[in-house]
Amino acid sequence: MKKRILAPILAITLVTAAHAQQTMNVRDADIRAFIADAARVTGRTFIIDARVQGKVTVVTDHPVSKSQYFEIFLSTLRANGLVAVPTTNGAFRIQPTDNAASQPSRIGSRGATSNSYITEIVRLRSIDAQSAVDTVRGLISPQGSVTANRGGNSLVIVDFADNVRRVREVLRRIDTDTASTRIIALKNAGAREIATALQALAGQSAGGAGGAAPAGAATSVSVVAVNSSNSVAIRGDATSVARLAAVAEDLDRRAKNGTEIKVIFLENADAEQLLPVLQQLVGQTPSPITNQQLSASNFGNNSQSGGSNGNNPSSRPANTPAVQQQDTGNTGNAPTQTAITSGGRTASVVTRFVGANAIVIAAPAEVQRQLADVVRQLDTRREQVLVEAIVAEVSDQTASSLGAQFAIANLKGGAFAASSFQNSAPSLLTIAGAIGARQLATTTTTINGATVTTSTGSSSSDSLTQSAISSVLGASGGFGGWAGKIGDTVFGSIINAVKSDTTSNLLQVPHLVMLDNQEAHSLVGQEIPITTGKALSTNFDNAFQTTQRENVGIELTVRPQVNSSGTVKLNLRLEVSSIAGPVSSSNSDLILNKREVETVRTVDDGDIAVISGLLDDNERRTIEKIPLLGDIPGLGNLFRSKAKSRTKTNLMIFIRPTILRTADDSRKLTEQRYGYLRLQQGLAMPNDEPSIDQLVRDYMGAAPPIPSAPVPGNIEDPRIMVPVQRSSSTVIRTKRDR
Repeated sequence: MKKRILAPILAITLVTAAHAQQTMNVRDADIRAFIADAARVTGRTFIIDARVQGKVTVVTDHPVSKSQYFEIFLSTLRANGLVAVPTTNGAFRIQPTDNAASQPSRIGSRGATSNSYITEIVRLRSIDAQSAVDTVRGLISPQGSVTANRGGNSLVIVDFADNVRRVREVLRRIDTDTASTRIIALKNAGAREIATALQALAGQSAGGAGGAAPAGAATSVSVVAVNSSNSVAIRGDATSVARLAAVAEDLDRRAKNGTEIKVIFLENADAEQLLPVLQQLVGQTPSPITNQQLSASNFGNNSQSGGSNGNNPSSRPANTPAVQQQDTGNTGNAPTQTAITSGGRTASVVTRFVGANAIVIAAPAEVQRQLADVVRQLDTRREQVLVEAIVAEVSDQTASSLGAQFAIANLKGGAFAASSFQNSAPSLLTIAGAIGARQLATTTTTINGATVTTSTGSSSSDSLTQSAISSVLGASGGFGGWAGKIGDTVFGSIINAVKSDTTSNLLQVPHLVMLDNQEAHSLVGQEIPITTGKALSTNFDNAFQTTQRENVGIELTVRPQVNSSGTVKLNLRLEVSSIAGPVSSSNSDLILNKREVETVRTVDDGDIAVISGLLDDNERRTIEKIPLLGDIPGLGNLFRSKAKSRTKTNLMIFIRPTILRTADDSRKLTEQRYGYLRLQQGLAMPNDEPSIDQLVRDYMGAAPPIPSAPVPGNIEDPRIMVPVQRSSSTVIRTKRDR
């Protein structure tokens, strides 16, 4: 029973398989009809280019499957100069093979038939992409293309799949690392110098410490200097590496007997400060450092004035040297360098040449190399620091006073009574004294019925009169009074009232630019004389007084230290002083207001930090009165004087360091400050060119450092029209012309 059922199923399977196979026997058939039959058999869609014309012949001796049929179809197209290019929607575009490489095609060969037109990307590991293109170009069909991708060191191949697989296998076999690497340890010569010479021999640029040769260069040899171990690494083909290694070893041997004196010209460092460091490294006694400081005026020197004979026993020197030199080492003679010989070679000696800021090294080659490497690391451009201090002080002072004065006396003598208070002006006693002195100096006589008044002047009368006038003129606020006479008794009274309110807002921003770890000093202000003493001779003649000069203004002293973390350590001293006025009307000595801070602070680059502050609220109440009388309710106000004052001061001092690492940072700072000043001049005189531009251009012979937009002060700043001369006839002198 099972055999009867299996037989019909097998028969149906054989019939179906027979129908799935096709026989291809075509002779001189039209190519378009052949493509139509292929579309019917394979079930695929073909788009025929208008240039597709001709006849084809295909003969098979046995039936083929659909996949075999499609492969034979693609081979037939390829044999007739045609190609089937797959499209994005699954169809195939049949066109001539000309320019087929530039048309969209399948990416990758996985699953592609041998006659499919594909694009393949081959990544290389060892060989250069351009060299690989030259190698496989002859293996590519005339219709294909191969392109080198230098950035990714890869090849882009467009061709038939079977040919792409062949080219890929060729590349796999030749893409191997055959380069040789060798490290040459140097004993006498420097690695940088030897590497530069080898690079020149290898045809590379000799402008650095070594590196890989650029792709496509005439040579594939790379030379690198390894300074840490004083060695040279060479990589390339074995022949070139061996040749350059022999040259390096020969140069190293010759350096052993080379010159022992080397001069290093410094670009940034100071030879005087660098010399002791190098001398200590070679065991030489360090030379003392001479600090050259620009002398500020000796503000502490004393001077005298006055005296008839003109002698000044402690007068201040007239001329101060521009530069003070002070030895920080021993004051004796510098240590003498002894030449120690060992094997016919002198010991290491390091000195300097002041005129050219140069270091002179007399030492064996190995020591020279080590010292030269130290100099190279230390001779770098030092960072600069801009330190800005902001002093902001806001104060408010209010004062009020109210008082009464009286005086009563008898012209013929006897008792008198008066009241006088220090916080009351004008002084009633001063005025009464001047009037009394004038009355005493006046005499009235009658001669022949005529009255004659005679006034006799005296120094005391004139002095009292002058004091009374000064008291009246120096009074502030409002005051009034009255005076009278009853018989021989005179009386008078003055009532004064005053109220004042003073507000001040002080803002000062001193700033300095200095080298890292270099102290700088700035003083903007005046030098005023302060009397410190007076002296007389034994005969009380030839009197003279001793004075001392004192700085008044803004004085800033700072030494910054830039840390590797980007912070700035500031050793800072700031003093802001001003003249408050004389001690009193009878004492001409001056009172100075001082704000001084000295601190060490670490601040981030560009940040603003507070370093000092003061909040002061001072209130004073003063009552002057006559005992008992001043305590009488109501009436006691006539016998007392009241004064009240309150002063509030809010002082803050801020600091802001900014690191200037490059020349461009310094240029931008100059442009910013120049532009600010230029803008202020433009606001003051909007129709004229800023005078600072004229000064820089005409006197200095340079171009004004005008900031670029939109920094205020730029000629293109739309907020203000700042004129600028644009004449092309202006001649700018160069350094060579000066």
